[in-house]
Amino acid sequence: METKYIEKVAKMNSGKNLKYAIYTMGCQLNENDSERICGMLEEMNYTKAEKVEDANIVVFNTCCVRENAEDRLFGKLGEMKRLKEAKGTIIAIGGCMMQEKVMVEKINNSYPYVDIIFGTHTLHKLPEDIYQVLINNKGVEDIIDIDGEIIEGFPIKRNDNIKASVTIMNGCNNFCTYCIVPYVRGRERSRNPQDIINEVQCLAKQGYKEITLLGQNVNSYLVSKKINQENISYEVAIEDEKLIVNSFATLLRAINKIKGIERIRFISPHPKDFTNDVIEAIRDCDKVCKLIHLPLQSGSTEILNKMNRKYTKEQYLNLAKKIKEKIPEVVFSTDIIVGFPGETEEDFNNTMEVVNQVKFEQIFMFIYSIRVGTPAEKMEDQVPEKVKHERFERLKKLYEELVAKRNKDYVDKVQTILVEGKSKTNSNILTGRTESNKVINFEGSEDLIGQVIKLKIVSEHMWYLKGERI
Repeated sequence: METKYIEKVAKMNSGKNLKYAIYTMGCQLNENDSERICGMLEEMNYTKAEKVEDANIVVFNTCCVRENAEDRLFGKLGEMKRLKEAKGTIIAIGGCMMQEKVMVEKINNSYPYVDIIFGTHTLHKLPEDIYQVLINNKGVEDIIDIDGEIIEGFPIKRNDNIKASVTIMNGCNNFCTYCIVPYVRGRERSRNPQDIINEVQCLAKQGYKEITLLGQNVNSYLVSKKINQENISYEVAIEDEKLIVNSFATLLRAINKIKGIERIRFISPHPKDFTNDVIEAIRDCDKVCKLIHLPLQSGSTEILNKMNRKYTKEQYLNLAKKIKEKIPEVVFSTDIIVGFPGETEEDFNNTMEVVNQVKFEQIFMFIYSIRVGTPAEKMEDQVPEKVKHERFERLKKLYEELVAKRNKDYVDKVQTILVEGKSKTNSNILTGRTESNKVINFEGSEDLIGQVIKLKIVSEHMWYLKGERI
C-alpha cells in the first residue's frame, strides 16, 4: 500500500502525544482489519489510549451480520458527541455496515459530527481520509460499491504475541439467504500464496506459535480464479524448498512446513467445498489442529434449501462421518441459526438430532435476526420471537449436557496445550488451549508462556479443565 499519507499525517502529529481508540464489532476478519487500522494509526504517531476520553481519534470497525451490532454502534455514537464537542476528537466509522447505503444515510442524518465514513474496500485509504480531515476540517465519505483489490503491505499492530490471524481471501460467492456479507465484502478474492507464506514466515520469526487462516469460505481459496480461467498454479518458496500452491489443501501443506509455527487453524470453511484433498491435508499435516469448524446452520434439509446452503442434512452427516473415518481423532465445532423463517418444530428437532449425532465440541448459536437487503428479509412465516428464544434455550441446554459429558472424557488423559498466558481471574494460574480449543488452567511458571507442553487433566469444570504438569 502507499505510505505517503501515513508519512504526511505522522509529520503533522510529530511531538503532539496524540491518542487513538478503536471499537471492533464483528468476526475475526473484522478483528484482523482492526489490527491493520491500529498499525496505520501508530505509524501516524497516534498511541493507544487507556480510556476513550483521552483519544484524539476514535475508529469504529463495524459489523452488519447481527442486529445488536447496530444498537452498540448507535449507543456509542451518542456518547461520542460530548467527546467531539469537548476536544474535537476525530470520529471515523468503517467496516461492513458502511457498505449499506441505508446505514450511511442514517449516520449522515442523525450523527453529522462523524468525520470519516469508509468501507470494506477502502480500508487502505484511511490515512488519506484522516489527512483530508486535518487539512480541510470537513467530513470525508470514502466508499466504493465495486469489489476492492487485495492490498498488501499494511502496517499491523497485533493484540497478541503468541497467536495471530492471517487473512487468505476476502469476500464470498455463496449468497446464503440470511447473510449480508457478499453484498458488503464483495466477491471472493484470494491473496497470492507467496504473500501469505511471507506473512506467516514473518510471524514465525517474531515468535508466534499459532496462526488462524481467515476467510468467509477458506476452502474455496483460489477457486474463483479457476472459474475465471486464470492461472492458479503458484510456485512458492519456503526456506530452500519450492512448492506448488493451487488450492486450499496445498496451501495448508505449504504452511505446515514453516519452521516455528506449532499450530494451524482455519475459519470458516463451507461443507459443500470440503473436498477429499482438504480432508487429507488436515490428516497429514501435523500442525493443523484436528478441530474442524463445520458450519451446520440448520439440521433441516428444507430449511437448508431456503438458506441456499447447497447441502442436505444427510450430506452433512455423511461428510462428518467421512472426516471422522479419515481422521479418527477429529472433533467438530459449528454454527447454528435458530428460528430461520419457516422453521417448524420438526425442522428444529432435526437440528437437535444432528447435534446429538455429531456431538460438537463447540457450538456458536445465534437467534435469527432480519438483515435488510437479504432474501430472507422478505420471506413469509417469520418465527415469533418467543418461539425463537424458547428453541434457543433448548439447544443451549442440550449443548451444555453434551459438553459436561465430553469434559469427563478428558479427565486422566494427557493433553498437549499451547500456554497463552496468565488467567484473567488469578495471576498465579496459567492458561492455555488444547488442539480442540478446550481451555486448560494449571499452576506453572511464567517462562512456560508461549510454549507447547503436555498436561494431565485432573478435573473438569463446565467451561474449562484443570491440568497438572507431568
